[in-house]
Amino acid sequence: MTARMILLAVLILIVLGGVAGYVAWTIGAASKLGEGWAGLRSAWPYLLAGVLTVGAAIAGFLRLAFFSQDHGYDDRPDADRP
Repeated sequence: MTARMILLAVLILIVLGGVAGYVAWTIGAASKLGEGWAGLRSAWPYLLAGVLTVGAAIAGFLRLAFFSQDHGYDDRPDADRP
């Protein structure tokens, strides 16, 4: 196993831990507010839709950035050319 694979595995574990922590915090905080678990049950689809929408927007913008870089749209024009 190379150092790059180990670094990638550690990074994935850190991200998954962060997501799990966020979900646990959300469930714990929502259970203490307003209607408790009943309120969380009705809000969960909207929270999930928000997370998925933000993730899709970020993925789309990253795709556009890589597309622009791959096709040379980000290159500086040559000022020396007539």
